[in-house]
Amino acid sequence: MDEPVEVSPAASSPGPKGERTRANIVDVALRLFRERGYEATTMRAIAGEAGVSLGNAYYYFASKEHLIQAFYDRTQVDHTRAAQPVLDREIDLTARITGVAGAWFDMMEPYRSFAGSFFKNAADPSSPLSPFSPESAPARGTAIELWSQVVEGSDAKIPRPLRAPLPELLWLYFMGTVLYWVYDQTEGAAGTRVLVGATAPMVVRAIGLARLPVLRSTLADLVQLVTDIKSIGTGGTGPA
Repeated sequence: MDEPVEVSPAASSPGPKGERTRANIVDVALRLFRERGYEATTMRAIAGEAGVSLGNAYYYFASKEHLIQAFYDRTQVDHTRAAQPVLDREIDLTARITGVAGAWFDMMEPYRSFAGSFFKNAADPSSPLSPFSPESAPARGTAIELWSQVVEGSDAKIPRPLRAPLPELLWLYFMGTVLYWVYDQTEGAAGTRVLVGATAPMVVRAIGLARLPVLRSTLADLVQLVTDIKSIGTGGTGPA
């Protein structure tokens, strides 16, 4: 474990150079995580490989967890970019869901070897790596916005009460598949891809069935549940 260090006041100031330094530290950290494993990689080793002092490394990132948070932020932006060809090509909602999920699995394949380590930390509600943490709010917003694009660009007829909460519900569904992906040992995450291929049509059918009058009360209850949970989260006792 790295001993506490005093953060150097000479650390790079914000600006293009500072952003390049920050990005370089993240790149080096991810390489070392792949090569040595997450637990075995120290902040001192990351700083040395990145060519910065340990104090300056801590200036940019207070801990390894915050390094992973920066990776998470970057991943959401990269996922939006990687998913764009699918969104440009497909209008069928099932195809958009499976394609956007597949783009994420493709993009994350190089990081599967240590994914379990940081997702283990993400399961801790007090960790900044939790997808529901305040630190994750920007990345979470970017991710939900992508799922909003998935819905809006499709030809699916979405019941009006479901339109607002649906992107977040799809994001939660996707997070469930990511959890499966963490433990999936099949080559190329083949098992996870089969899971998404089988469940995405079920999700789309459920959305279509929500238009039936007999299910309107159930739909209203679901929308209210999402609203209530988000309201609780705002108070600091649940997901935001």
